[in-house]
Amino acid sequence: MLSPNARDFVTAITGSPPGDEALWLEALTHGSTGEERNYERLEFLGDRVLGLAIAEWLFERSSAAEGRLSQRLNALVSGNTCAEIARTIDLGEHVHLSKQARDDGGRDSDNILGDVMEALIAACFVEQGPAAARDMVRKLWSDAMDGKTGTSKHPKSALQEWAAGNGRKMPEYRLVDRSGPDHAARFTVEVAIKDVGDARATASSKQEAETEAAVEFMRKFG
Repeated sequence: MLSPNARDFVTAITGSPPGDEALWLEALTHGSTGEERNYERLEFLGDRVLGLAIAEWLFERSSAAEGRLSQRLNALVSGNTCAEIARTIDLGEHVHLSKQARDDGGRDSDNILGDVMEALIAACFVEQGPAAARDMVRKLWSDAMDGKTGTSKHPKSALQEWAAGNGRKMPEYRLVDRSGPDHAARFTVEVAIKDVGDARATASSKQEAETEAAVEFMRKFG
């Protein structure tokens, strides 16, 4: 069952006390614990619930074209954004991890925080219904929606346009290194443009490392 602190946490983010405590405990449990019920199945559902909630919200708020809406949607539902929002509510303090996972920095892992955030959205959807899950998303994502998340061109797209505009070959990305356990993996990626140079970055996913490498390349050469 949930601890008193975890019950208060769920109540704070959903507006209602948890009913099925086993469901919420599942959403907060990482596979490293060895528990059969962990957040993975709920994360699968929560990813879709979050996407629909954000897409509906964007459609209501904006008359932008499909491409611009897709750009914002992708940014707002990304693992990075989910992890950032998880940190604002101190989600890491409530995640159940093995000692090894905790020692490896699992409580602050972008991958884990993002996945658990989506699992919590799914738990709300299952227990309280679509409207409650939508309200939860709108409450937690309000600052990101009102801010500039996804309004700027993605760094990889910006780099590709820079290369084309300067008569250069397209950027080439290469995975240089992968380290750490699966639940706290670190990826180092190099991006290079022939006859210009290269840049590297490390992040908790290959996609994020590619993005950061593009940012670093533009900082150096753009």
